[in-house]
Amino acid sequence: MSIKKGGDAKRRHFRIRVGAGIKIAADSFGSPDRRPVLLLHGGGQTRHAWGGTARTLADAGFYAISLDLRGHGDSDWCEQGDYQPDAYVRDLRDVMQTLDRAPSLVGASLGGMISMLLAGEVAPGSVGALVLVDVTPKLEAEGVDRIYRFMTSHPEGFATVEEAAAAVAEFLPNRPRPADPQGLEKNLRRGPDGRFRWHWDPRFLTRDANLRRSGTTWPARLDQAARGLKCPTLLVRGRQSDVVSEENVKHFRELVPHAEYVDVADAAHMVAGDRNDAFTTAVVDFLQRVMAESADSTAA
Repeated sequence: MSIKKGGDAKRRHFRIRVGAGIKIAADSFGSPDRRPVLLLHGGGQTRHAWGGTARTLADAGFYAISLDLRGHGDSDWCEQGDYQPDAYVRDLRDVMQTLDRAPSLVGASLGGMISMLLAGEVAPGSVGALVLVDVTPKLEAEGVDRIYRFMTSHPEGFATVEEAAAAVAEFLPNRPRPADPQGLEKNLRRGPDGRFRWHWDPRFLTRDANLRRSGTTWPARLDQAARGLKCPTLLVRGRQSDVVSEENVKHFRELVPHAEYVDVADAAHMVAGDRNDAFTTAVVDFLQRVMAESADSTAA
């Protein structure tokens, strides 16, 4: 991984208006005249989920933009409660149209599903490269259900940030508990009752909107999207993941023979949070190589 020390990694916060008047919150790092990389978090997370990845991408010569998906973080909630996959894909396409060149996409879990649909089904050829973070068309139901149970627990919220941190520590026993839990506050919102709740619209997980997709249509559609992927693709899995199994990886690589694969030790489903160093190295190395090969192809 080649890093340009002293690069422009200063954060710039802004909002992007997409369809239906929804404003998407974003943080950018690096110069806009560099190759853009969009980072899309998982369901129930925010743009802060990437650790130092965005800054490192900027130092490595990219223009990194981390987004809050609709209904998450500082992005608007949808008045109609539309959190179906196609709504997220439309938002992503609108964001991409504000850029001067085709971006690379880095998507974790839900963000990866959205990215896969856009790159392989909705707008093939519009993406420079794709990084899928612990997500494949087929997922392990037990792992998905464990996440769903955590996200729907504590509807009454938490009296303090420390209480929320204790809930996260119970959910992520493999991850060392931070000495200072206040960093978690950016993933919480304080209600009129003074209690803290997760920073996403509760309607995101209603019966009609939740993305567990236990039926046959959703996995079949993702299979088809995966078959349509033509851009350079990297799958990053957490070796301890209970959401993406080795069998799921094998299935994905049969669908996308050109895809590269990295298995991150000591990481579970939240790869970027569990091992941000190893995760970021894998992503930057891959994207730098893709950028170099693209430059060589253009020169030829």
